[in-house]
Amino acid sequence: MSEDAIAPIAAVVYAPTDHIEPLFVALAQVLRERSVRLGGVLQHDIPSAIDDPCAMELENLNDGSRFALSQELGSGSEACRLDPGSLAHAGMAVRTAVEAGAELIIINKFGAQEASGSGLRAEMALAVVAGVPLLTAVGARFLPEWQDFTGGAAVELAPELDAMIAWCTGVLGRD
Repeated sequence: MSEDAIAPIAAVVYAPTDHIEPLFVALAQVLRERSVRLGGVLQHDIPSAIDDPCAMELENLNDGSRFALSQELGSGSEACRLDPGSLAHAGMAVRTAVEAGAELIIINKFGAQEASGSGLRAEMALAVVAGVPLLTAVGARFLPEWQDFTGGAAVELAPELDAMIAWCTGVLGRD
């Protein structure tokens, strides 16, 4: 890669106090307005009548559909609420977008599942190997695993919309 080339893989590195999901939603809107063919998945919190801060859904950026990410396990459960079926659905959404010619894949985060070798890790690798730029978010606590996964070749961005837009613009070669 030349010194002027922009690495086709980037992560927004964030702290627990950063509100990363709204940044990615805003970025997706900006890129759609610029007619970028997006693929991947974005997380959205679901307002809940039972004040459940863990209720989440994913948005398929290729077609706008949404599906639950968390599963209801009952009030006494301490198990992981991540729905494995939804994770498989998310993986298929990413693979389909790569095959359909997405210009950019956005995956809401490289989190605990990906750091341990599962989650959407394979789909992240698939996008990069297929030549489709990838943008994700990485909590600071998982930064060592992210750097190991990418071989240190990924761009690390601040949790700022302007930085995210600048990277996307550069990697896509668009204004």
